[in-house]
Amino acid sequence: MNTTNRSTTTKSVGSPGNGGQVLREAAETASAQTKQAFEKMSAATADATTLMKDSYSTAVRHTQDYNAKFIEFAQANTEATFEFLQQLSSVKSPTEFLELSTSHSRKQFETLTEQARELTTLAQKAVSATAERVQTDVRVYSGRS
Repeated sequence: MNTTNRSTTTKSVGSPGNGGQVLREAAETASAQTKQAFEKMSAATADATTLMKDSYSTAVRHTQDYNAKFIEFAQANTEATFEFLQQLSSVKSPTEFLELSTSHSRKQFETLTEQARELTTLAQKAVSATAERVQTDVRVYSGRS
């Protein structure tokens, strides 16, 4: 019986070698799967980063256009105010003052109304362009998956 036990024991000692191979293969498979998952996650992160950069760039460009127009309007309004003040300095009667004030107020109201329209249009274009850019980029990057 001892001889039988020894041969069985010898076979059992040989089995861990096969188990080691199985474990090694399982570890290699798990490692390959982890590497694939990491690569997919890295690609998705890179796509998201590009999407954010593109969207931000589009938004910044349109915001700069809006700000430039706003500054242009502020300068024009300041010049109109100085011009009005110069005209006021030459007023000689209350009637002349009322006429000048009424005329200036009417012109400024019309100007401000038009400026508000233009700024609203620029703001809408900025939002629209940014949203379109995001939608386009999302479609492009989702199509890669």
